[in-house]
Amino acid sequence: MTNLSQEPWFRDPALIRVMDLLNAEGGEGRVAGGAIRNSLMGIPVADIDIATTLEPEEVTARAKAAGIKSVPTGIDHGTVTLVVDGKPFEVTTLRHDVETDGRRATVRFGADWQADAERRDLTINALYVDRAGEVIDLVNGLPDVETRTVRFIGDADKRIAEDYLRILRFFRFFAHYGAGRPDAEGLKACMRARGKLATLSAERVWSELKKLLKASDPSRALLWMRQSGVLTEILPETEKWGIDAIHGLVAAEQALGWHPDPMLRLAAIVPKDAARLAAMAERLRMSKAEARFLDHFARAPKPDIAVKDAAFDRDLYHHGKEGLATVLKLELATVRAKGEDDPAVMARVARLSALLKRADAFEKPTFPVSGADLLAAGIPPGPAVGKTLKALESEWVSGNFSMDRARLLARLEEMRIS
Repeated sequence: MTNLSQEPWFRDPALIRVMDLLNAEGGEGRVAGGAIRNSLMGIPVADIDIATTLEPEEVTARAKAAGIKSVPTGIDHGTVTLVVDGKPFEVTTLRHDVETDGRRATVRFGADWQADAERRDLTINALYVDRAGEVIDLVNGLPDVETRTVRFIGDADKRIAEDYLRILRFFRFFAHYGAGRPDAEGLKACMRARGKLATLSAERVWSELKKLLKASDPSRALLWMRQSGVLTEILPETEKWGIDAIHGLVAAEQALGWHPDPMLRLAAIVPKDAARLAAMAERLRMSKAEARFLDHFARAPKPDIAVKDAAFDRDLYHHGKEGLATVLKLELATVRAKGEDDPAVMARVARLSALLKRADAFEKPTFPVSGADLLAAGIPPGPAVGKTLKALESEWVSGNFSMDRARLLARLEEMRIS
């Protein structure tokens, strides 16, 4: 038997308190899913989810009696979040699917651990740990954890038909936990059902894709998504653009200490076209910040390594450092992939690195003159104010932001006289 009772996360007093609460007076609670998978794979455990034979009302009542805060975060699906010492634990009643339509399921609560395990998606996600720390495997998931095989529970086509988002979850978990090639049956089932992804909400698709792109190296998963046609279904923008740049980007991240950024990785596999990226952001219901990131990236000019620092500062002022830094990182990753033994390549890498450092440190200066100053100086209200202000700002930028407010107002007077 595999026992995790000595794992630090399992010995947390907050978890012990919740487990004792659920396992008292005929109830049973087990830690479920990701915490066990990660622990067995030597990966840090973050969230801890718990399955229980107790129904939500009983969980809530017990928590109240014990002075534990409960939040009905998913009460319709049997989930109550218990908060102990500021730590949340999702507690979900055992259940089985009564009806599914590929997007949502109608569930019925029960006390059958086998049925609860078999309704889950992947074998590595269906392990339990009881109060004593013993790992309970009802779907033969332990061998798959050992070999890092991402496999659907039972019939892959049936598991996918219950919720078509499982197609993307298959590749997401492969990106984070898989080794070698994807499970052949799972891959074929995803390929057969890929057209059903269009029935899912854009928010669910983008959320799952973003999680996949956060993997330390998503390149293998993206390759198999492309091979199976799944990537084209959700990101048609990549069909002709390709995903080859991901390899170099991941290598650059690891060598240069860049934190994996799903938006940067997305930028690496889509065309640098403002209109197409705006349409993509709208289709996937991205946040305003995500859409803005893509727009800045699309509009930022390609870096010229011969540019002088002062001229580059002017580019940063006009285009913003977010878009230019994104373009610089992608270019730097591409150049590094060409080979570090070539002196010309290394010289380009050095200059791109210097420009990136300058972009990261850049703080956009504030133009010290406003429209109110122009009105006070006698410029008549109307288009002349904007036109004059723009001309004045252009001179200020061309002078590398060196003109102070007094000099700019003096220059304004000169412009009026002339």
